[in-house]
Amino acid sequence: MRAVRFHAARDIRVEDVAPPSGDLAPDDVLIEPFCTGICGTDLHEYIAGPIVTPVLPHVYTGATNPQILGHEFSARVTKVGAAVSHVQPGDRISVQPLMFPRDDYYGKRGLFHLSPKMACVGLSWAWGGMAGQAVIKDYNAQPIPDALTDEQGAMIEPAAVAMYGVDRGGVQAGSTVLVSGAGPIGALAVLAAKAAGAALIIVSEPNPNRRQIITNIAPYVVAVDPKTQNLMEVVRDLTEEGVGVDVALECVGLEASLNACADAVRRQGKVVQVGLHIRRASIDAMQWALKDITLEATWCYPVQVWPRIARLIASGAFPVEKVITARIDAADVVAKGFEALLDPAGHHLKIVVRT
Repeated sequence: MRAVRFHAARDIRVEDVAPPSGDLAPDDVLIEPFCTGICGTDLHEYIAGPIVTPVLPHVYTGATNPQILGHEFSARVTKVGAAVSHVQPGDRISVQPLMFPRDDYYGKRGLFHLSPKMACVGLSWAWGGMAGQAVIKDYNAQPIPDALTDEQGAMIEPAAVAMYGVDRGGVQAGSTVLVSGAGPIGALAVLAAKAAGAALIIVSEPNPNRRQIITNIAPYVVAVDPKTQNLMEVVRDLTEEGVGVDVALECVGLEASLNACADAVRRQGKVVQVGLHIRRASIDAMQWALKDITLEATWCYPVQVWPRIARLIASGAFPVEKVITARIDAADVVAKGFEALLDPAGHHLKIVVRT
C-alpha cells in the first residue's frame, strides 16, 4: 500500500509498504483513512527532525523511524478485535491519536495526555493516517455523526488543540478575546472562541495573506497588522474603559507574541499559551504581577473532548472546514504540501492529504 513516511529532515518519501497483517489484538481496530491534515508538528519534523519521531524504540509503543505520518485524520473501520464493541466494520470515525498507559499516575486520573510515556499515531506508532490502512487501539476510534464530512472528522484533532486553549482561558458569552497569530491553530482558536460566545475577537497577524484568510473565514474579527498598527491602541479603543481583553490566546510560540498578549490582557485577565515555544521566552514578571495575570499553559488536549467537538461541528457552530485551504494527493505531499506550508507568503493554513 502507499504510505507517506518520514526518514529524516527534508526526507519524506511516498513509498510502497506492506499493509497490516496477522490477527488483530482484542483491542485493535483496522481502518482505512479517508484524509489527513498536515500538522505543524509534521512540519517541524520535516524541517529539523527527528524531534518527536523515535530514533530509538519508543518507550511505550516500541515504534522507530521511518514513521508513517498523519495524526489528524478520519477513516472507515474495516475490522475490529474481539474486545471492541463501540465501533464495527463500516463505521466512520475520527481518530483521537494519543496513545497512553491507563495505569500510571496520570492515567489513573484520566489525564492521559500528560503521561510521560504518551505516544501518538502518525508520530510514534507503527501506523499513521497517510497510508492506505492503519491499525489503532479501540480508544483511538471515535465515531462521528453522519452529519460530519470526512474532512470535518479529520479536523477534530487540531480543533481540539484550539478548543483546549479557549476552555483554559475561560472564554464565555460576551468575552473579549485577542488571538495572537492567524496560522491554522490561531484560525481554529478564533472559530472556537466564537463558538464559546466571545463578543469581540481581535486577531494580531503580520502576514497580509493570513490576515485576508482569517477575515474571509471569520468576517466578525478585527484584524490587526502589528507591524504597521498599534495593537495596544486598538485593544484600548475596543474594550470597556480601555482595560484590555479578558483573554489573550498566544498561538505563535514566540516571545514577542507572548508579551503582546500580556500587554493586551486586562488586570486579572488570562494569557493562554497555545502555540508551542521552542526556545525560552523572557517576560516582564513585574508587569504580570501588577496586573495579577493568570497564565494557562496547554499541552495537547483532554482526549475526552472528541464527542463535544463533533457535536459543535455538526451544529454549524464550529465550521472547522473553513480552515482547509488545499486538498492534495499523497503523491504531491512534499511539493504541494510541506513546501507549500513553509512558503513565507502564507497562502495556506491547513492542507489535507488523500492517500
